[in-house]
This record gives sequence, structure tokens and C-alpha cells, in this order.
Amino acid sequence: MAMKPHGKSIVSSDYDEKVVFFKDLSLGHQESQLRFRLIHFWEAWNPLKKTLIGMEMLLIDEKGTLIQGFVSPGRIKKYLPDMKRGFVYKLNNFYRSRNKAVFRVADHTVTVSFSWNSELSVFRDCHIPFDEDSFRFHSYEEFQANCNLKGDLYGTLALTSMSSSRVFMDYDVQPTIDYFAWLGANPDIAEQVNAEIVTKRETMTIGEIFSYIKQETAKDAFFECTATIDDVVHGSSWYYIACSGCHSKVSKGPTSLICTNNKCEKVNVSGVAQYLSKISVYDNSDQAVFVLLGDAGRELTGKPASELVRSYFEANGNEGVNHEAPVPEALISTIGHKHKFCVKVTEHNFSGKTRSLTVTKILPLDTPPATESSEGNKTTAASEETFINHVGSAEGSKRTCDGTDLEEAKRLKRED
Repeated sequence: MAMKPHGKSIVSSDYDEKVVFFKDLSLGHQESQLRFRLIHFWEAWNPLKKTLIGMEMLLIDEKGTLIQGFVSPGRIKKYLPDMKRGFVYKLNNFYRSRNKAVFRVADHTVTVSFSWNSELSVFRDCHIPFDEDSFRFHSYEEFQANCNLKGDLYGTLALTSMSSSRVFMDYDVQPTIDYFAWLGANPDIAEQVNAEIVTKRETMTIGEIFSYIKQETAKDAFFECTATIDDVVHGSSWYYIACSGCHSKVSKGPTSLICTNNKCEKVNVSGVAQYLSKISVYDNSDQAVFVLLGDAGRELTGKPASELVRSYFEANGNEGVNHEAPVPEALISTIGHKHKFCVKVTEHNFSGKTRSLTVTKILPLDTPPATESSEGNKTTAASEETFINHVGSAEGSKRTCDGTDLEEAKRLKRED
């Protein structure tokens, strides 16, 4: 490496000037460099659904600070071959997400997540001392005093949006009395978001939307949120086969497709592919999973799902009718791009059944917030109800693609 006249080495890259330590990390995306020793890494699985959540890591930097790392399932193959326990690495470009209270392995409030443009490399010729591990010690008396308590022996009280998360406040203690006295004297604080008057699509960050969802008075509402697409979530289909009339899921009957919506009066149902795509997004406050339904997916990619599915089977005529079309390039190419999303929060979010946010529209970045008319709300609500009622069983319908679209695609392939 070349040397400057005063004896210091010339910086070899722009990122070397932007090295940050774990203790200085906060939430959001950052184009800088981390240097750390990889202590341990392992796969994290959902024990109920038997699906891979991602790869967790335990990292330590030169200051001896521990932090948790995460790689999403779709990126594991990219980084795993170069990862070895005990090695020291450089990581350029990453996302700083909030550390989950459950199953955490480090006290730091931030998790280092690999993003779409992350670059991982071995820190060669490293002369900086990195600890190989970190431990904390508590006395026997401290453990004995806390051993019968549920949860972690040491940590902080944390709430989630799950319905089982509750805090009970004793009105007889002075801090509670002082708090409610202050709250009563400042009613505007308690009503910063009034669910009764939310008709305008208010612009919010991801973190603000999650805060709204946790409010007891929260009701169905639309919000506008600007975020960057980090990944297309793997492990589930990006589309489902819907009734061409009401867009409800269809099931495979003995001789034809059957609409599962009892209110649908359509006879001789023909199946059409509709978007049901999950994308991981982030802004400067938090991360989230957005679900693209119907027209929102078409607005993002520029193509309807039915066209993408049909094109795949036209090009792969030898695939069986039960084969599932893989995630198309039209969706993958959206990774790394920033968009303004119109999202809707519903009872499924308030009850804690899901943290995913439903996208109803893709808006130009310079579009001012719009007002949802009552008629527009009814239309969207009806469509939303149809999707929500059948999303859970869409996994079974994605393989019933032997309807009109796929048979026509195969017929055209044979004629060619």
C-alpha cells in the first residue's frame, strides 16, 4: 500500500473513510463500512410453519461491542460460501433494523441486516485486534433474585403489536398517578392520531404506521409511505389463481375450476393469475413486509400477473400443469428502487395476526397525499376483504393453474 509523506497509508477505498462502530449505529440504511469478527452464525427456522426465516449471526467489532446480524433467505447462498467462524470481515452498505425482543442474542438495540447492495469481504492483513468473544458476569445472588421470572433474566420491558402483549399499570403507585395526571393535562398528546377522522391518506414512515397500529383506538385507514425495495420475500408464491369475476381464490373441481366465494354468481369459472407478492422494504425508520395485491403489483412491474405467468409457460411448454412459475425478472428488477406506496391497515394488523402491510396503489414519488372518497373506500374494502379471506389458502390454489391461461399457453407453444 502506498504511503503518504507523513507516514500514514493512503486510504484504499471510499468506504475506508466511512468506518463506523457498532456503538454508533442507529436505525436506517447506511452506505458505510463495518469491520467485525464473525463469532457464530446459524439458520433460524419457524418451528410451526417449517420455513426458513433467515440466517442469524453474532458479530463483535474492535471496540468489543456485540451485535446481532441477519441475512434474509434469498441472500444466504450469496454470502454463505465466504463466511467462516472466527474470520474478520468488512461489510459495505447495510440496513440497521430494530433488534427483536424475542430470541435476541445481543443487548444492542440494532440488528445489522444485509441489504440488496451489501458487499462482504474478508479483512485481509488486519493488524487491528478483535476480541474472539464477549461475556458478561452476574453474581449468584442476582440470578437467584430473578430466576422465577418469565422471559430474559436481564433486559428491558418491550411491547409488540401481538394481542398477547399487555402492560398493567397500578393506579396506587405515584409514578402512575403522575403519568395519568400529565396525560389528562395534555389531551392532545393522547389524540395525535384520531382514527375517527382519518380519511386523507396521511404520509407516514414505516415506524409511525406501526405505532398507529398499536393504538387501541386504531381503525382501518390508508397511509402513504415512501420506502426502498430491499428484496422479494422467498418461501411463498408470488401469485395465486383467482376467479375472473370476483378475484376470489378458485379450487380445482372434478372437471373445472370452482370459485370459493359463495356470493359469486359466476358460472363456468376461468382462472386468472393475480398478484400476491411479498416484498421487504425499508425507510429511514424501520423495515416492513409489504404485500402487493392485484393492480398494485401491475403498477409496480408494469405487467399483469396473468401475462407473466402465461409467458413463463409459453417458454417452458414441457412443464407440468401443477408446476409453479418462479418469481419473474419484472419483480426482481424492482429491488433497490424507491417508491411511494399507498398502504392499508386493517383488523388483521390490529389483532396481531400479521405485521405485513397491504399495498393498494403505487404512486409517483412527487404525488401529494390524496383523499379517499367514501366510494373509493368501499371499492377498496370489498377487494381487500376478498383478498384477505383467501390469502391463507392461496398457497393451495397456486398449483391449480390448469385453467384457461395455462392451457392456452401450452396450445400456442405446440402450434409454434
